[in-house]
Amino acid sequence: MTRLPPPPAPTRRQLLLAAASLPLLGVAQAQPARATPATRTPEIVQLVDSAADQLDVSRDFLIGSRAAWQEFNARGGWRGRAVQHTVLEVDGSPASLRQAVESVRALPNCLALCGTAGDRTAAQLVELLRQDPLEIAHAAPWLHQDLAAGAEQRTFPIFASRQEQIAHALRSLSVIGVPELGVVYASAQEQRLYENEVQRIVRSLQLRLQTYAPGGDLQELGRKLTPQTPPILLFVGGTPELAQFTLGLGRQERQRYVIGLADVNLQTLNQLGASRNTPVMATQVVPMVTAGLPIVRAYRETLARLFDEPPTPQSLAGYIAARYAQDVLQSVEPTATRAQVLQAFRQRSQLDLAGFRITFQAQRRSSAYVTQSMLTADGRILG
Repeated sequence: MTRLPPPPAPTRRQLLLAAASLPLLGVAQAQPARATPATRTPEIVQLVDSAADQLDVSRDFLIGSRAAWQEFNARGGWRGRAVQHTVLEVDGSPASLRQAVESVRALPNCLALCGTAGDRTAAQLVELLRQDPLEIAHAAPWLHQDLAAGAEQRTFPIFASRQEQIAHALRSLSVIGVPELGVVYASAQEQRLYENEVQRIVRSLQLRLQTYAPGGDLQELGRKLTPQTPPILLFVGGTPELAQFTLGLGRQERQRYVIGLADVNLQTLNQLGASRNTPVMATQVVPMVTAGLPIVRAYRETLARLFDEPPTPQSLAGYIAARYAQDVLQSVEPTATRAQVLQAFRQRSQLDLAGFRITFQAQRRSSAYVTQSMLTADGRILG
């Protein structure tokens, strides 16, 4: 894990090709601060999981965040003071994450964590902060599990959890009268985290459920499905795994539809050669990237100006995460301490980020915004 400088991000194709060869990097040791609060450069740290199975989402999310912080500083920053956006890479392991937290602890100018990605690292960090005395705000992670009432007072999620996404997708099936659903888990980890929640929601909607547990080659699993397999399958996993599964499904005679969650990048899925015979839908926790909301227009304009990257829901989420942190920072003085910034996050009740509304509840801080998009057989993405 290392602190990364903020050059323009590489293209998605370069990132995917490099995924398997990323080295494990050591923590940069922070030097003692000599600046006073009045002269220091305030710092926001973003933890990014560079493991191959998280890379696609993590890097898109990072691109959006970088665009937002560059735009923020170009427009005057935090009341005239530029904010340093520092990126720390982790390899997905608990040891790497603990090392990153120790690095953050030693950074005297770091005022908050913002935009942790991907989902596994975000969930691990939530748990680590429950046990660690480090008093720091952990804002807008991607994604998170539902937090029990009062269980965590330092994490401030703004995106709908996987549980909420699953509930949204399954309610949609219930409305159109689908009686049976299949669920495919990409790995034992996904099954362990989400199986109980899936079963609970399925029971509440009175659907029948067939479960396909991970056991090896996902493409082979797709090929081996029988005519008795439900025509609609919920896939719990990432983009590369879903691409493998749909390639197997492409050899089935029976038409099937697959529903993925927000970790699935439909553009990348299309590039990876997903089956043209299998329509894929994915939940989204942000608006469509073609939407007319002011924050989405600002995102598209900033991304086009700064990066040679197409808009994606994941990078839009990274942009929104950074904009949320910026709005909270503007509510306090630039000389604020880490503890004061944490208190500012705790005091937020609701927020309208240029059309994207974030409403917090006493039990858990999160938006419940979920929608869906679809990758059609001819490669188009429809909202």
